[in-house]
Amino acid sequence: MNVLLFEIASPMIIILVVAAIFLLFGGSKLPQLARALGQSKKAFKEGIDDADHEDKAKSDSRGSLASVDDEALFEEARRRAQQMRADETKKIEH
Repeated sequence: MNVLLFEIASPMIIILVVAAIFLLFGGSKLPQLARALGQSKKAFKEGIDDADHEDKAKSDSRGSLASVDDEALFEEARRRAQQMRADETKKIEH
């Protein structure tokens, strides 16, 4: 498998590919293609960086939840459950 990979990337093949691109697009379009390729690469890197920052922000917010006391969470859950039962009882009575 590695031998095949090196055969594909031989200097002669690379020269042929570059020559084919030059013939297809011409000399005037090559700078535009190179510029577009560079802009695409830059936009891709920015997208990756933004995704990394969003992931880090999400993990930071999860860390703050870990510091909340379990007993306080259970108490809040009990209070909300009681409130829901009271609301259901009111709906049934009306």
